[in-house]
Amino acid sequence: MKKCLSMLVFGGVAVTSMNALAAEGPILYGKANVSYENQDDGNSDTWKLQSNASRLGVKGALNTDLEGLEAIYKAEFEISIDDGDKDGQTFSQRNIYGGFKQANLGALIAGKFDTPLKSAQGKVDQFNDLQADIKNIMAGENRTSNIVQYSSPRLFDAVGVSVAVIPGEEQSAGAENDGPADAVSSSFTFENDHFYGSIAYDSDIEDSLEADSSGDSRLNILRTVGKVRLNNFEIGAVYQLAEESDGPGEDTSYLVGGAVNLERWKIKAQYGLTEAETTNEELTLLALGLDYKLASKSKVYAYVSQVEADLADSEDSTFGVGFEHKFSM
Repeated sequence: MKKCLSMLVFGGVAVTSMNALAAEGPILYGKANVSYENQDDGNSDTWKLQSNASRLGVKGALNTDLEGLEAIYKAEFEISIDDGDKDGQTFSQRNIYGGFKQANLGALIAGKFDTPLKSAQGKVDQFNDLQADIKNIMAGENRTSNIVQYSSPRLFDAVGVSVAVIPGEEQSAGAENDGPADAVSSSFTFENDHFYGSIAYDSDIEDSLEADSSGDSRLNILRTVGKVRLNNFEIGAVYQLAEESDGPGEDTSYLVGGAVNLERWKIKAQYGLTEAETTNEELTLLALGLDYKLASKSKVYAYVSQVEADLADSEDSTFGVGFEHKFSM
């Protein structure tokens, strides 16, 4: 009897300890987003299996000896479900960082991850990671190395501020980018049940224009975003002005997208335009899609898209069907 009781107590303690560890310990998560697509660039018409930034990651938080202070971490990698190869790598680095978080003070992280300006997009892009992603016509979609970011706690449960600095790390004599903050990215966001809005700015960020590039690799970018959600409807818009720090190039971009949610169905559409200041090039993006929800974290979808460059006289058209499964444990 005593032996059985001891085993029961030991088992209870072990389960309790494991639950406590799980509450603070690592969470394994990921996403499989696979589509079968017909891609036509005007010269060739090809069928492809696409992995669409499928990913695998681990994240978590650990309590420190200082009350209320957590040590936080995340390591996320892109995986190529179609052929196992992402630019010669089985696992390609996405957002990876370590840092600290305190509920009343905010979070400080360092590593390689999306800039505040990229994150300020929210979920306005209805075709993220597909061929109709806004990165095809807009600069600013940057995941930057050697970045340090502070994010405030949510003020009034609605307002957030993020500021990130990127040192240049050039060590050669006379280097221009050798300071503690050669590039800066910042954002101000507001969100409640029905509205999301943000304004973000990048200064001297390493990037290039999509339509009007003269070869300068550093940009100043202003981005404003708004999205309204009412009942089954959602509509969002992006305005962006991007200019070369030391060159004449300048892109002005607009994007509007929306969706209607009908129980398990989601009908969505998106239109974008980028106009070049000096070359008068115009890039346009048009996409239509249909999602069907199989479960809270699983869906199948179909979409068509077209990305066109006016002066370059190029047109990329895509038709795809696919599925997306999200998981965590």
